[in-house]
Amino acid sequence: MRTLVTGGAGFIGSNLVDRLLAEGHEVDVVDDFSTGSLSNLSEARGRGGRALTIHHLDITAPAVVELMARRRPELVFHLAAQADVRVSVARPAHDAAVNIIGSLQILEGARQAETERIVFAASGGTLYGDPPPEDLPVRESHAQQPLSPYGVSKKSVIDYLVAYRELHALEFCALALGNVYGPRQDPHGEAGVVAIFAERILRGEPVKVFGDGEQTRDFVFVDDVVDAFVRAATRGGGLVCNVGTGTETSVNQLLSTMATESGLEVMSV
Repeated sequence: MRTLVTGGAGFIGSNLVDRLLAEGHEVDVVDDFSTGSLSNLSEARGRGGRALTIHHLDITAPAVVELMARRRPELVFHLAAQADVRVSVARPAHDAAVNIIGSLQILEGARQAETERIVFAASGGTLYGDPPPEDLPVRESHAQQPLSPYGVSKKSVIDYLVAYRELHALEFCALALGNVYGPRQDPHGEAGVVAIFAERILRGEPVKVFGDGEQTRDFVFVDDVVDAFVRAATRGGGLVCNVGTGTETSVNQLLSTMATESGLEVMSV
């Protein structure tokens, strides 16, 4: 199958590209390399051959629509995004330009290419706002009440996906991801606490814990997330599906486990 992965040079996207190539698909990667890296695609480039084509392109550019109309992907995995909540608060118009307008470009490209389905990377951590403890783990039926521009932009794209499904018969599945961790995660980003802790532990640097450390997250391994994307290519049509473990882990528990597994002395501040 001919597939297209936006954000394919990123942490999750590059792992997905590896899986798609391993399963014999043709893959077009669209990435502006603002946060992604060619090094993340080194394995894919080494074994992909003609099955892999990389396009250095911003999803907000009109050229992305032309590219998709020309390449005619049967399946699109849309992961490209402005993904920093802090940036979305400081620059909401920029966040909307990338996440909403950029996503509309992808939808238009898919419509013109007669793509069968889009699998969209939504955000489980922001889509539902701040649900009370008794509602955890959050179900898909929970009200979507995002409290950041980033979360609002993700919700907006889901609304557009619903509209395109009704107007143009473009099928979709949206995956609301938990806190993803694993190989290639950026230790200098906002949300990659596992990568941040791992880098500091290995360097013997103090690990900074915000608050009392008892705040909990649903940490899910990137391979499991990639598996969810692959499954969503044929299942969950028209649905928002939460992807996580359903288990709460506090930041303190995470740090303790990583310290034990590393066998190194860890100092927190």
